[in-house]
This record gives sequence, C-alpha cells and structure tokens, in this order.
Amino acid sequence: MDSDQLRATVVGFLGAFAVLGALLYLVGVGDLLDVLRGASLDTVALVIVVTLGWLVAWSVALRTVLGVLGIQLSVVRSFLVFSGAMFSNNVTPFGQAGGEPVTALLIAKVADTEYERGLAAIASVDTLNFVPSITLALVGAAYFATETTFGTRLQLATGVVVALALLVPGLVYLGWRNRYALERRIVAAFVPLIRRIARVVPVFAAPTEESVESRIGHFFGAIERVATDRTGIAVSLAASTLGWIFQMIALYLAFLAIDQPVPFSAMLFVVPMGAIAGVTPLPGGAGGIEAVLVAVLAALPSVPVSATAALGAVVIYRGAVYWVPVIIGGTVVSVIGADSVG
Repeated sequence: MDSDQLRATVVGFLGAFAVLGALLYLVGVGDLLDVLRGASLDTVALVIVVTLGWLVAWSVALRTVLGVLGIQLSVVRSFLVFSGAMFSNNVTPFGQAGGEPVTALLIAKVADTEYERGLAAIASVDTLNFVPSITLALVGAAYFATETTFGTRLQLATGVVVALALLVPGLVYLGWRNRYALERRIVAAFVPLIRRIARVVPVFAAPTEESVESRIGHFFGAIERVATDRTGIAVSLAASTLGWIFQMIALYLAFLAIDQPVPFSAMLFVVPMGAIAGVTPLPGGAGGIEAVLVAVLAALPSVPVSATAALGAVVIYRGAVYWVPVIIGGTVVSVIGADSVG
C-alpha cells in the first residue's frame, strides 16, 4: 500500500470512528453494553456460521465467473480468494470500488492469469450481486407498502432503491454500448499521465498506447464472455441471491440473540439498504452502514424496536459480516504477499 492509499485509509477509518462515535452518543454506550451483555452466545455463534455461509455462496459466484473465463479454482481456493476480496473491500475507502483493483491482483496471483481477466471477474461478480439485492429490497418495500403507510424516511429510502434499480442498469448498458469510445478516452487520458510519472520515476517503464489498448480490449473481451454465458449468469445470480439471504438470516438471528425478534420480511428491505451505504468513502462502509441500518430499522412501521436494540443487533451482525472476512481474508492476503516477496 503506497503513502496515498495509506493516508486515504487512515482518514477513512477516522471518519468511520467519528460516525460510530456519534451513533453511540445518540443511543447511549451504557444501554448498548447492557443489550450486548444479555445476548445469547449460542445465537451469536450461529450468526458467525451463517456469515461463513454467505462467504461460501458468493465465492461460488466468483468461481462460476472464473470458470466462464477459463480459470479453474477449487471451492476452497475460491472461498479464500473471495475472503481476500472482502478484506480488500473492508480496509479500503469506497468499499468494492476501492478494493476491486487489489482483488484483481489477488486473483491474478492465485490463478496465475492476467490482471485484466481477474479485474473482469470481480467486476462481473460485483455487478451480478447488485441485481438480487435491489430485487429483494423492492420486494420488501412492496410488502411493507401493503401493510402500512411509509413515513418520510422510508419513502426516501424506497426512492433511492427505485432510482438505483433504474440508474445502474442504464449506466451499465450505455457504458457497454459505448465501450470502444470509452476505451479510446481511457487511453487518451491515462497514457500521457503514466508517461509523465515514468519520467519522474525512472524505474517505472511507460506502456505504449498499443499495450494499454490491448489490456483494455482483453478486459472488455472477458466481460463479454461472462455476459453471453447464460448458464454462468444463472448460477452466479442464484449463488448471489443465496448469499444475500444468508446475510438477512444473520441480521435476523442477531435480533433473536438479544431477545428482540423482528419479522424476517423486514430483512428483505433493511440489509440491501445497508449495503447501499457501502459506497461511502469509509473503509468497508464502516460507520455508514451501521447508521443506515439503525435508522431504517427504527423507522420501519409495525416493527417495534428501539434504537438501542437495533444498534445492539447491528453490532452483532456487522461484527460478523465485517470481521470474519477481514480475519480470513487478511490472513490470505498476508500469506500471498509473503510468498510474492519470497
């Protein structure tokens, strides 16, 4: 990690601590600790097991996409690589956007393949993961709309989901239709910049325009292979949906752990809303995701849960979803980094 990345990460974590500190101040540290002390350890252990199920499901999606691209990894290696990917997402600002380049390098090293193919694989998985999250959120919103009238906060949240459901696919479609023009603009913008860097850092060899075009072409070619493989897409979407369901079960169990049961239908809406907060410039969305989850949970109609109970369940849930992949993935990244140095 270079100095700029390190600085951005440190600033991101400071921001996350500030948001979490404000949340704790509003809820009350003492009240939160009382809730956590009364949590069932057996149910908390189930939250961790379900979290592992989420990692396995999404690693199957990654393995499927890699298989479409001609890269064969075992289920275990795919699990370890995906855990490394989640570690990268959780320690870099802007979540997946910040962690994807590191993840692509990890895939390239483990699978002994080109960086562009690894980047195409993880970008495809992230895109496919978006589809079931928005779909489930819309289903949850529709369910609650039939039960009661939404307040202002939930109307806003639902509007965000609907906007993303329309905006993101549209941007992906436009980007793909204009990929060759996009390729030319990337080359025109980055090649001169890289050459200037190469003049300042003599050990850094400046690439030619042809080599950059070739790499971008390989990236788009890999994306096209994934996009045209219907079986691969179907399997990946099924695995992704299962992963989201595991996350929802984990949050549901977290509420059971503190003896504050909530309807599982609420998880359909709440968990994807929290994931949207992962695009904030906070490492892994830490702080932002917790704040959004608590705010949405407290605003849900017909779900009588206090802000303290909501935060207690979210702490257990996020403790598993954030730290389990950080521990496993951090170990993977460290071992691979040590092997590379050796």
